[in-house]
Amino acid sequence: MIHFAHFNFNVLDLQRSLDFYDKALGLKPVKESTAADGSFKLVFLGDGMTDFVLELTYLTDRKEAYDLGEGEFHLAFETDEYEKFHQRHKEMGCICFENEGMGIYFIEDPDGYWIEIVPAR
Repeated sequence: MIHFAHFNFNVLDLQRSLDFYDKALGLKPVKESTAADGSFKLVFLGDGMTDFVLELTYLTDRKEAYDLGEGEFHLAFETDEYEKFHQRHKEMGCICFENEGMGIYFIEDPDGYWIEIVPAR
């Protein structure tokens, strides 16, 4: 048997990212790990409903933004409270793309990663 364990985003400012993911999506830390030499910290965020977690990797010495390539990847969340989250994300100013025809939109995190928001169907 094999199953998904986690997905990773590298972040430049750990606290800023933790605040964003909590406010935007309600994700909370469920596990943390810090390198013995302090060179990195991993924080795993969970939604409180599934076992899937988002790993935030913070490299303490990194100063430059990560190269996200052409950005042709994303993480997706499904919600039965689509309008509530859409309004929250609009107020936060983090909506970066909307496809009204498909009934979806994307938000952008502080490091430039795109996250798709999909209504439960």
